[in-house]
Amino acid sequence: MNLITLAHGAGGRMTQDLIREVFAAHFANPVLARLNDAAVLAAQEGGRLAFSIDGHVVSPLFFPGGDIGELAVNGTVNDLAMMGARPLWLAASFIIEEGLEVATLKRIARSMAAAAARAGVQVVAGDTKVVERGKGDGVYISTAGVGVIPPHLDIDAGNARPDDVILLSGPIASHGMAIMLQREGLAFDSALESDTAALHEIVARMLEAAPHTRAMRDATRGGLATALNELARASGVGMIIREEVIPVLEPARAACELLGLDPLYVANEGVFIAIVPPEEADAALAALRAHPLGRRAVRLGQVVGERPGVVVMETGLGSMRVVTPLTGDLLPRIC
Repeated sequence: MNLITLAHGAGGRMTQDLIREVFAAHFANPVLARLNDAAVLAAQEGGRLAFSIDGHVVSPLFFPGGDIGELAVNGTVNDLAMMGARPLWLAASFIIEEGLEVATLKRIARSMAAAAARAGVQVVAGDTKVVERGKGDGVYISTAGVGVIPPHLDIDAGNARPDDVILLSGPIASHGMAIMLQREGLAFDSALESDTAALHEIVARMLEAAPHTRAMRDATRGGLATALNELARASGVGMIIREEVIPVLEPARAACELLGLDPLYVANEGVFIAIVPPEEADAALAALRAHPLGRRAVRLGQVVGERPGVVVMETGLGSMRVVTPLTGDLLPRIC
């Protein structure tokens, strides 16, 4: 079995061979091994369940710092983490193009398994389909995830209040620019890699220090600017951020300048925004900076009562600029 054929998606022996040799081999765990139509999972005592689903169509499949498999795990883990949940289980659906090398699929499965192990989650259910050559661009992956939210947390996009502090966990624009440089075949003296990472551990540390955190959002498609606008509109508040404190790694900044892109709108896969009450802001920032993923975390700005739904940035020149959400598709096929 070297290449995927349409017969691998027909549900017969070749489908079973594919499942056994690729997915069951890499995602092995007692729940998945039963191969039922649905996973039966032990209920957790206390807390609430968080449930999310995400699709991944990134091109190319492999890029500096990551690949579609790792991205599929981290993206769903992070969606759960943004609600304060401890991720537990994932389900994965693979839409595979006829002609894809099985070795490539195995490489993706290995990467997913490694990312799941790092995140402490299990892939407990899944599905495969095969589409005709030329209609799938290799492989698309959808992942659904379930996690448990501790009872004491109240995190929601609509919870931000005036005087709350806006924190940013790390440098922006690395993921989107790493993929764009790969697509365009451009090279820089300094290597630029995607920031894809599972954020649940850094989030958990921050929540220990700031248990009354109001809201969180990972700054993925649409970048930091769009994520801030989503939170401002959901809460009916205004936001003021400071341009001079926004961290951008120099290779990402140079790539944005070369291609004429604003880092505020470039996708990230390992960066999140947290809205915390002012009395917990210093402790939350210290907790972020104590984690390897948050060493360059910053106090980005403040929530205000004026101009509900509007994000304003104080520029390095002292002027004020309205930061609108992304319109259109700045970088397609980015996650």
